[in-house]
Amino acid sequence: MNQKTTAWHTYQEKNWQELEQLSESYRRYLDAGKTERECIAESIRLAEEAGFRPLGPGAGPGDRVYVQYMGKTAAFFHLGTEPLAQGLNILGAHVDSPRLDVKGNPLYEDGGLAYLDLHYYGGIKKYQWTAIPMALHGVVIKKDGTSFSLSVGEEDSDPVFTITDLLPHLAAKQAEKKADVVVEGEALDLLAGTIPVSDCEKDVVCAAIMRILKDTYGMEADDFLSAELEVVPAGRSREAGFDRSMLLAYGHDDRSCAYTSLHALFQTESPRRTSCCFLSDKEEIGSVGASGAQSNFFPLAVAELLKSAGEFSEWNLLFCLRNSVMLSADVTAAYDPLYADVYEKRTAAYLGRGVAFCKYTGSRGKSGANDAEPELIAQLRRILDQADVSYQFTELGRVDAGGGGTIAMYFSRYGMQVIDCGIPVLSMHAPWELISKADLYEAHRCFLSFLKDAVPIGSIRRYLNV
Repeated sequence: MNQKTTAWHTYQEKNWQELEQLSESYRRYLDAGKTERECIAESIRLAEEAGFRPLGPGAGPGDRVYVQYMGKTAAFFHLGTEPLAQGLNILGAHVDSPRLDVKGNPLYEDGGLAYLDLHYYGGIKKYQWTAIPMALHGVVIKKDGTSFSLSVGEEDSDPVFTITDLLPHLAAKQAEKKADVVVEGEALDLLAGTIPVSDCEKDVVCAAIMRILKDTYGMEADDFLSAELEVVPAGRSREAGFDRSMLLAYGHDDRSCAYTSLHALFQTESPRRTSCCFLSDKEEIGSVGASGAQSNFFPLAVAELLKSAGEFSEWNLLFCLRNSVMLSADVTAAYDPLYADVYEKRTAAYLGRGVAFCKYTGSRGKSGANDAEPELIAQLRRILDQADVSYQFTELGRVDAGGGGTIAMYFSRYGMQVIDCGIPVLSMHAPWELISKADLYEAHRCFLSFLKDAVPIGSIRRYLNV
């Protein structure tokens, strides 16, 4: 459909009902998963409700299986009737979001105040993360191998935390600084408590905090060394606007695409090509590490799937990856009239106009980009027009204004055809981000159509004995 037509005017009563149901279920997913571990756990819980099981021997057509690693990344497969070597239709998203991480030796005291020392994760405007209520989520692994999870700040009965800021009466010098140093990274420390104990000579507030942690969790100070604790905005997702057309929440980037991808996979029926939803970690810091998209988790998961189905060989693995088609499902910047100078209006993504495709990402001269093939784009246009999906072809911003990347480049290296697409976001990487319910709904419809109908362009099936 015309990419400049608002999606809202196309809806019938059935669409409105589906849109609201999707928005409500997505909000529950967001509120249950404020860290990558929580997102993967919630994704697996929902997948098992939808009939998925851990991958084991003897997988065959129609089976729904998944593979996960360290509770931080996962791949979900709905096996089709075609041999796996003919490729997969893949929706790839990430479940990590910008946040603040607790350091390994974090607890300190100054001026009668106890703090947790933090390190920011991902690209943020540091000043946006002060003077708002914060919650603490994570896992602690003790030396004996036992572990516990914690979440403090989300329930009405919980305390919250905050990072203090300077009052304007004394901030004349601060106001002269550039925005990226108005708040220094080392000043992003979490205020943890103020009540001292009476039986210690120093660090009396820290001692009181540690007694609370000991009594509540059995935690010692050294256990911070083997903990993964994340500080995120406290509070639940909310509808936004008088018309309730938007959703305000922490973590739309990229959990909005992760959820719609996963939900679309759940709704696939009797696929011909095997459908896959891949949820990765560490995208916000370059897709590095054992759980990032640059790791070998995904090809190993596909190899395990081939072995389970009795189709494994090195050739079949290579052909399966090369014959696959992928939507790198990641959000993009929505046009903001208040900051119009960094956007090119003709190629900007707009709220309410549907899922946004980016032929290339990267920055300036397409550095770090995956540049999708026009043959793939033509196929997607045909598929989406036939399904009456609202979509727009966009770029992140003006050529010299900056840029960004996704996991697309790490999959295109296998020879598979990949294009970036996702949901437009206002206030991206801020503690609270905004999306349109219509774009959430159109992304879901897009992903359903892609899983059902996409095929590789210039297939190399002639080399396969299938």
